Amino acid sequence: MEALLAFGAALLALRLASALVRRWHVRRAPELALWAASLGAYGLGAAALAWGAAADWNEASFRLYYVAGGMLTAPLLGLGSLALTGRRFAVPLALLYTGLAIGLGVAEPLTQAVSGDTIPEAQEHFDLVPIRVVTIAANVIGTLLAVGVALASIRRRPIGNALILAGVVAAATGSAVAGLGVAQTSLFIAIGVVLLYLGFVRRT
Repeated sequence: MEALLAFGAALLALRLASALVRRWHVRRAPELALWAASLGAYGLGAAALAWGAAADWNEASFRLYYVAGGMLTAPLLGLGSLALTGRRFAVPLALLYTGLAIGLGVAEPLTQAVSGDTIPEAQEHFDLVPIRVVTIAANVIGTLLAVGVALASIRRRPIGNALILAGVVAAATGSAVAGLGVAQTSLFIAIGVVLLYLGFVRRT
């Protein structure tokens, strides 16, 4: 059941990411591409949840979960919001950071093997420096950018920005309750991705 819930959340996130890609093909707005990448990463993180719940966790599923869900989702979300304000350097910065995150996620050695059916905790498998420090800093900056841009323009786009803020809260809550299990995390992923998508559409 938990694997099905996580799989459903992954399909929803990837479906909405593809909808943003189609909008990007029409408008060529860089924020749409970055938001689509953020939701795509969110979907891959949920897919890793489904993988771990269905077949127990291993090194590959943990690395996918950590890189996609933990290292890429929030930073790409924040850089998308930055691009919306006209900062064109957000796109090359996103490409640079994505390469760094994937490189770290693949190359960083594990401090102990990954196993079991519960969501692995990063501090048990990765050293603090460099990968967890980079993850924490990137998530804080990405979240601040997304929230800051939303608050700065909330009077002009109250509904869209309110939805994005609610989506950020849902995503953060999902990370916070990861220790409670796959089902709870998948539920917040699904709620967060719907709220974020609706907010993106309203803002553009």
